[in-house]
Amino acid sequence: MPVYTQQLSVRTSGQGTYEFTDEIASALRQSGLREGTVTVFCQHTSCSLVIMENADPSARRDLHYFMQKLVPEDDPNYTHTLEGPDDMTSHIKMALTRTAEVVPFADGQLCLGTWQGVFLWEHRDALHSRRIVLSFQGE
Repeated sequence: MPVYTQQLSVRTSGQGTYEFTDEIASALRQSGLREGTVTVFCQHTSCSLVIMENADPSARRDLHYFMQKLVPEDDPNYTHTLEGPDDMTSHIKMALTRTAEVVPFADGQLCLGTWQGVFLWEHRDALHSRRIVLSFQGE
């Protein structure tokens, strides 16, 4: 079964979700594959991936709000804070979510639902350039 791998860079400007579905679709076209799956993998420990609503940004705002309540940055018991108050919280948020997603494709198109998009979920306050590996398997 053929495999095609490509790396992407997703630039972030602080905490939030950054959609890169179009970049995955572009890489799928470059692969020449028509049917199979793509594994989307994030090479970092302070951000994660999520397939989420991409039509109404309020859904993502509510998700961010919920996660901030679940993992507050002002907990004085965190000891891993060398890089700032969002250091340990970013690792906890990553551990509670996912660093990989698998998306099927058919007829050369991602099989995402109408309102679904693939997002990098940045858990740090600072600007970053995040590395994403796409591994397509199929025919």
